[in-house]
Amino acid sequence: MLKVIGAGLPRTGTTSTKAALERLGFGPCYHTFEVFLRPELARRWLPVCSGGPFDWDRVFEGFRSCVDWPASFFWRELAQAYPDAKVVLTVRDPSSWYASFDVLRSLSSQEPMTEDDAPETLRPLVAAMTGLQPLFERIGRAVFGEEWRPGHAPGEERAVAAYHRHVAAVRAAVPAGRLLVFDVREGWGPLCDFLGVAAPPAEPFPHLNDTASIRRMFELMRTEGRVRVPFEPGGR
Repeated sequence: MLKVIGAGLPRTGTTSTKAALERLGFGPCYHTFEVFLRPELARRWLPVCSGGPFDWDRVFEGFRSCVDWPASFFWRELAQAYPDAKVVLTVRDPSSWYASFDVLRSLSSQEPMTEDDAPETLRPLVAAMTGLQPLFERIGRAVFGEEWRPGHAPGEERAVAAYHRHVAAVRAAVPAGRLLVFDVREGWGPLCDFLGVAAPPAEPFPHLNDTASIRRMFELMRTEGRVRVPFEPGGR
């Protein structure tokens, strides 16, 4: 059962927040990269993809928190399904967010693999992400507008406007006592105070998945046919 719901958009420090939540005892924390390690998790989203009935307990079975898309797109539904869970809205400077988000979009749409041309080691992951594609397309249109198309940049002005709409919507809907608006540059303090736990002594707040590490992740997939996500040991 979820105890913490991440409501921030991708590239707002979600991977760092995942690592921090797990260090504080709120793990495992679901992040899209979990599918890279366990492609079978994608099947849990298929009812959501098709618009049919779905069970959030099944989607997040084995996890105590979640961040990043597709989970964070459903922050309203999750906040209703888990009324005792706290909500963390990760934020960052909108311009730097757009630049980082656009790098991710560019890398993920570059030379897309199919199951036929993917290395055997990556075929389960490619199949999983292909199955999730309709869901990510639905999310993209909902966030950036119906005219948005997969693989296309929405443009900085439109994207930043969408960013501000998202932040405003979460702030307006979630009661202040249940919501933390969090910039990972603030470190342990605000997150630990909000969750009512002690900060790890003499341990720096995790800062993962910078632009260099995500480029490296995609490079390894294309050149060596292997997955190394940022939160794994040696993942950077």
